[in-house]
Amino acid sequence: MADSHQPFVALIVGVTGMAGLGLAEALKSPSALGGPWKVYGSASRPIPTWFPSSLLDKYIAFDATDAGNTADTLTPISGEVTHVFWVAIQVRESEQVNVTVNAIMLSNVLDVLKSGPGGNGTGSKLSHVTVQTGTQHYMGSIHDPTDSGQGLEPHEPPFREDLPRLPYPNFYYALEDLLESYAPSLTYSVHRSSIIIGASSRSVYNALLTLAVYALICGYEGLPFRYPGTRYTWEHFCDMSDARVLAEQHIWAAVTPSAKSQAFNCTNDTLKSIPMWVERLRDMKIIP
Repeated sequence: MADSHQPFVALIVGVTGMAGLGLAEALKSPSALGGPWKVYGSASRPIPTWFPSSLLDKYIAFDATDAGNTADTLTPISGEVTHVFWVAIQVRESEQVNVTVNAIMLSNVLDVLKSGPGGNGTGSKLSHVTVQTGTQHYMGSIHDPTDSGQGLEPHEPPFREDLPRLPYPNFYYALEDLLESYAPSLTYSVHRSSIIIGASSRSVYNALLTLAVYALICGYEGLPFRYPGTRYTWEHFCDMSDARVLAEQHIWAAVTPSAKSQAFNCTNDTLKSIPMWVERLRDMKIIP
């Protein structure tokens, strides 16, 4: 439990996404492990109108790909932040570019926070970083068409955290290697979700939002709500991750000594929670 006079201070990078919103809600909960938390939230664009700003002590917009902008923006809080929750992602034209840009973003942020307000490490309180990745760790790049047809076989489920890496570029691997390079001056945890179910209009891979829009179109046109996926996805194994469960895992790992510098899968039974998340999308006026 955090000392009441020295509370933990979180920086959520990517706070307007599904996982980011879940983290903000969980950290501001009265029952949050390590709480009470001071919470900074950040993203690359101004805060959207649907985001409940009351969940944050301050919102910060900056471009993590720009080292100068990152330093200018984060240096004022670099003597406060004790924990970074990294749920940001950028997807570019190839996986090799994804490796470069996502590693640069994380490196820029960590360099500023580890340097502290004096720029020489003095005053930095950063102790732990949680990083959101996913099952692409076991399946290979799903973003880069150049990786297809090369005879590279993904792992078969069930996926275990100790499975070996696949032999081609993956920006998740780059993020893990970057975190390890900061040891032992800070600890880290890696959180490998499946398809995340949550509420956000800013998440590129918000499957729930896609399904909700599809259902609205079917209702408007008077069409039956047929399964919109492929035959393969209908007939094969698939799992999901509730953003709330994912947030609780991040926080648990951030404050639990035995969880340091490890990777954790995170999947659960999300079907029961889908109606709740649809109502959240309506309440936030993301869908009608």
